Amino acid sequence: MFDRLPEYPWAQLGPYRAKAVAASATLHGGLVDLSVGSPVDPTPTVIQEALNDAANAPGYPSTAGSPELRATIVDWFARRRGVVGLNADQVFATIGSKEFISWLPLMLGIGPGDVVVQPSVAYTAYVVGAALCGATILSEDDPAKWPANTKLVWINSPGNPDGRVLDVDQMRAAVDRAREIGAVLASDECYAELGWDRWAAERIPSVLDARVCGDSHDGIIAVYSLSKQSNLAGYRAAFAVAELGMAKALVNLRMHAGMMTSWPIQQAMIAALNDDEHVAVEREIYRERREVLLAAVKDYGFKLADSEAGLYLWATLGEDCFATVDRMAELGILVVPGSFYQVGGSKYVRFSITATDQQIAEGARRLRDAIGFTH
Repeated sequence: MFDRLPEYPWAQLGPYRAKAVAASATLHGGLVDLSVGSPVDPTPTVIQEALNDAANAPGYPSTAGSPELRATIVDWFARRRGVVGLNADQVFATIGSKEFISWLPLMLGIGPGDVVVQPSVAYTAYVVGAALCGATILSEDDPAKWPANTKLVWINSPGNPDGRVLDVDQMRAAVDRAREIGAVLASDECYAELGWDRWAAERIPSVLDARVCGDSHDGIIAVYSLSKQSNLAGYRAAFAVAELGMAKALVNLRMHAGMMTSWPIQQAMIAALNDDEHVAVEREIYRERREVLLAAVKDYGFKLADSEAGLYLWATLGEDCFATVDRMAELGILVVPGSFYQVGGSKYVRFSITATDQQIAEGARRLRDAIGFTH
């Protein structure tokens, strides 16, 4: 009964981590771990204070989230994402986004014989959700190729691991096809405040945008997390928005299952969503780290794909991804093999920019030293 899922993929990195640690023993700075997308910067003070102030919370919290939290999310969508006209009853809090993503197929009643579609290069939780309910997973970017028995479609923009951003036309095509075949379309948008290149100045579209979905949110779910933009991965602070009837049904299911975001975390989320300044500060920190690492990765000889938003560089040397992981481990640098993200990533690796300034600088130095780079 426990064989529906393989061993957690990061366990496969054990030998490469050991090799990277050994290689780092004689190098300044120790292991340069660029494998995990976990924030390293402090949680902003305004959020910590809100959490502390709400610490006296003896009663059960609302499953959907407090009226104040849901109103704050509605305001945030209008201010930051250009999505207007949301009803607060469409909004509900989740215990981080991965929990919701992994359990959504089961909550939707999907099962054997049904298809769950994910991107060709995909965050690992989508396949987990399909496996938990016995559905078939299909990795396919082209909406025209989504079969009629598809019950759930995941799109991810900006993408993890590849940083791909879908424009309005691409998102609208996905929504139209999902509606045509009667599938729920869920859009994972957790990196939308972290756009680079053209998206640094241009708003990254949401599936809830009227230009994408028209005047209705029928059949649509948007998922968002504060883990990255507010350094809240440890808080498990996220939320989802759905068409009104579906939102109420999902909240009811979550209520039965006891899936509740704690009251102190809800108060911290309100503080985070009302404070745009700390997000701008963190974005600038990541921009600087990205520029340092990106230049070195290119100098080493990597070719990049997408990587236009989010916290990762999706890069290839044109060889099997584990050969590249091993090559980086010899430099004391740990990266993630692209095969963790389906066959579309078999020749890519993912570099994370969620490391300290010192680690990013040391990783860049080692990459350049390995090829005898001089300015």
